[in-house]
Parts: sequence; C-alpha cells; structure tokens
Amino acid sequence: MADDIKNNNSGEEEELPEGIIELTDEDGVTSQFEYLTTIEYEGELYVVLMLLDEDEEKDDEDGEVLILRIEKDPETDEDIYVSVDDDEVSQAVFDQFVAMMDEEEE
Repeated sequence: MADDIKNNNSGEEEELPEGIIELTDEDGVTSQFEYLTTIEYEGELYVVLMLLDEDEEKDDEDGEVLILRIEKDPETDEDIYVSVDDDEVSQAVFDQFVAMMDEEEE
C-alpha cells in the first residue's frame, strides 16, 4: 500500500530556506528534504528529494535520493507525495534524473 506523505510548507510554520521542504509521513514523523527536481514519466509527475541529515552538509552529492509520485489530495486539492511501489518506475525516474544531472555537468 502506498504511503501518503503531506507537504508541510503551508506558510503557517517557521520559514524554511528556499529549496528545503518538510514532509510528515503517515506515522507523524517529520523530516526535511532538499528539493532537487520534478520529472514527468509516463504522464505522471515525480518529485526527486534528498534527505537532509543533520550531520552532513547540504551540498553532499553522495546523499540518497527519494522519489515520490505527486498526486492531488481529493479533499484539499493540495499536492501530496505518494511512495512509488513499482521498482521499475522508480528506476526509470532515477535514470532520467541521473541523465539530467550528467547534462548539467557538461
């Protein structure tokens, strides 16, 4: 079953630096992520995020990325991020992300 993850950037809480978002999972655990990009794959939008570890610097390029599908919450019409259960889709989106990063480096 997919995990719904709510974006906490409603503007009511403390201001986060640009490109940093705070997400709360279904267990109520809140984590901060650096937004890397949004990728379209087979008509769906996916967000690529990097978990910010308090012990690591923000520019650490070796961090682990998280890929989540963007959906609309039917009750609030806000974006929600849903885990991707299909490994092939996750890998395809990750491959597009890597290709995009390689192009930027050239």
